[in-house]
Parts: sequence; structure tokens; C-alpha cells
Amino acid sequence: MRYNILVTGGAGYLGSTLVPDLLAAGHKVVVLDNFMFKQASLNHCCHHENFSVVKGDIRSEKTMAPLIKDADVIVPLAALVGAPLCNLDPIGAKTINHDAITLMLRLVSKNQILLMPTTNSAYGTGDENNFCTEESALRPISQYAIDKVAVEKELMQHPNAVSFRLATVFGMSPRMRLDLLVNDFVYRAVHDRFVVLFESHFKRNYIHVRDVSRVFQHGLANHDRMKGQIYNVGLSDANVSKRELCERIGQQIPEFIFVEEQIAKDPDQRNYIVSNEKLESTGYRTEFSLDRGIAELIKGFVMLKNSIYGNV
Repeated sequence: MRYNILVTGGAGYLGSTLVPDLLAAGHKVVVLDNFMFKQASLNHCCHHENFSVVKGDIRSEKTMAPLIKDADVIVPLAALVGAPLCNLDPIGAKTINHDAITLMLRLVSKNQILLMPTTNSAYGTGDENNFCTEESALRPISQYAIDKVAVEKELMQHPNAVSFRLATVFGMSPRMRLDLLVNDFVYRAVHDRFVVLFESHFKRNYIHVRDVSRVFQHGLANHDRMKGQIYNVGLSDANVSKRELCERIGQQIPEFIFVEEQIAKDPDQRNYIVSNEKLESTGYRTEFSLDRGIAELIKGFVMLKNSIYGNV
């Protein structure tokens, strides 16, 4: 079945991978983005007759109302993502990450499909064993996670909504992010050959950006049996600590050195092991392993270096 799909924030890290996949599957896709990072990540989609783009703000009802009215499916990706960015602009984060979603939920009809990314960072440190399922108590630490928990509660009042609690995403994307943990560590390994670790035993779960695109497509294809549910989305064999992640990177970059220090605490105190069994029971399987993603990032960072103020 072919749908009219609205993707807010479609020029971002997730969207610039998802949108071409949706077009390739035959859907009509409208992207709403404010292009705050001046990204050109959807240039390669402009030739496609089923692609259209609107430059605007998801907080504007005047902008959102007609776009929502014409959509069969809405994928709200637009957000200020991650604790550092939200701390830099707390008012913008609140209005974009929470208030704009509340507006969207007020405008959608009960028949429209909502597929929304939330975050497994809401688990905080998990239970006494740091183990988390979709039924585990939520203990969000950052304002970003707190707002995502709040909107997920509102989202699940909609009869056709699915919430995907994403693990920490990694991998190359047309709109690249270097701040995500795997991406960050591999970048440092490629260009600096070392990293200093704080609380290296802290664990979290990971998921490749292309597998995130695939889970949205899976949720759309299996919507009738997945609607009204929350699903963790991660690699079941990648509940790894920061030290273990560095060891995996070191297998591909032998010169990479990582040093553990006790002089500071990690500002992000997340430490948990996540079960993805519920999603896997629907037939979803990931395609991109952590090791494959590391290899991909190494190739990408040969081409990409953040040195706008350097001479080399």
C-alpha cells in the first residue's frame, strides 16, 4: 500500500536516511524542516516526483494544519536532540520537543497513522540489574528524555500510534552527527587515535541509522498489529559498555588508545541493558551490526574532518 507521508525534521540525521527509503518504496513524502543547520541532505531527492519540501516551523499551527490534513501517515522527527543541545536552548527544546507534539496530536484525526521516535534514554539507570523492557519504570535524567517521556504518554492516547524507543543511533547519514557516542568515538579513533573514558563500565544499547529507517517501514507494513504499542529498538547483541565499544573499535584501528580516568564523572549517567525482544517478536530483524557500522564510519571519516578553523 502507498501512503502520503509527512516527515517533520526530514532533513535531519534520521530523516535524510528515511526519506529516500520511503520514496523508493513508492510513497509520496512531504518534508517539513526549518533547515537550521543549513543542511543539503535531501538534494538527491529533488528529482523525485513524489517528493516535496516545505521550509517552516513545526510550532506553527498555520504551517502544520494543512500538511497534517493531507497526510495518511505522520513521522514526527523534528526535535532538538540530546542533552547538550537542549541545555543550550531549553526554551526552544521545550517548545519543539513537547509543545509542538501536543499541537500535532490536537490536529491529527483518529484515522491517521503516527510513527514516532522516542528514546530509551528514559530508562536512566534501569532497575537494580540495569535491565530494561518496555514495562520498566522510566527514570529520565536529561530534559530531553523528560520531554520525550511526557509526549509518549500523550502519543499513546492516539489509537493509531506506535512509539519506537530508539537506542543510541550510529552510522553515516547525509546529515551527519558527530556527537552520538559510537560516531564520536570512531571519529576520535580515526583522527586523534585516542579517547579518555569516564565511568567506562556504563552500558547502553545501539542501533544503526539505516535500521531505524527500516523499523519505521516495518511499523507501517505491520501497523494493524503494532498500533497502540511501545517498542524498544536496538541491537540485541550490542548492549555494551564504553570500554567494550572502544575494544571493538580497536579491533579495526589497532593504533587506537583509550585511557580510563577517575578525575570526572560522565555528565550523561545512563547505564542500562535493554531488551528488544518485543520488537523482534513482530518479525523485525536488524541488518547492520555494530562492527559493520564501525567499518562504515571509518570509511566515512576518511572523507569527513571537522576542521573549519584548521590549516590541515
